[in-house]
Amino acid sequence: MTDQPVLVERRDAVLLITINRPDQRNAVNKAVSDAIGAAIRQLEDDPELIVGILTGAGKGFSAGMDLAAFAKGELPFDPERGFAGMAQQRPAKPVIAAVEGFAVAGGLEIALCADLLVAAEDAKLGIPEVKRSLVAAGGALRRLPERIPMGVAMEMALTGDPITGRRGYEVGLVNRVTPAGGALDAAFELAARIVPNGPLGLASSKRILHAQGDWGEQEFWEKQGEIAGPVLFSEDAREGAIAFKERRDPVWKGR
Repeated sequence: MTDQPVLVERRDAVLLITINRPDQRNAVNKAVSDAIGAAIRQLEDDPELIVGILTGAGKGFSAGMDLAAFAKGELPFDPERGFAGMAQQRPAKPVIAAVEGFAVAGGLEIALCADLLVAAEDAKLGIPEVKRSLVAAGGALRRLPERIPMGVAMEMALTGDPITGRRGYEVGLVNRVTPAGGALDAAFELAARIVPNGPLGLASSKRILHAQGDWGEQEFWEKQGEIAGPVLFSEDAREGAIAFKERRDPVWKGR
């Protein structure tokens, strides 16, 4: 294991991003935040990369912000993307979080930035900030109620108690639950279901799903048309139809 704060590994069309401070419970300092932000930009800028997987080295995903570094004046925020280089601006391409051990406080908020979450059944998922008279201000109070019933989100926020990966699966927070040690493999299996799909369709579907919560009925149809219309008339849409007719795999060009 190197001393790099974040490891980035390309596996075909998947970019694996690993927070690499296991001796510090993968706490996020400025170096980690900058490195995650750079990796997300790599994912977005490379047309051959389709999916990102975010995970943590060692026994857990992340315990959140490095409070010791913060006390020394470090701010683990990207000017554009916020905490950990991604909390305030979701990546344009699909990202899967693979959680073993724990994702708590800012660690869970990083995982919630991903579109899909895979977790070991015994993993601890929580926002314990109220136990220190703090607020989970890295996005959890918005993104948890988007994914799970308000009552469950409220209980997590007000008690500060974690739920397990198994419970997260039961309430809809976790997409795939695995035995301990299996989250990363399951994340790659899920990524393999996404990679063959058209990149324009993926990006537009994700954009609509994340934006539509604030749209009224009529506004939904108008804005969906603005986003989906160009995809319908793209070269890739035509290629998808032709490939289906010819019973072969499509060759996407991203245009």
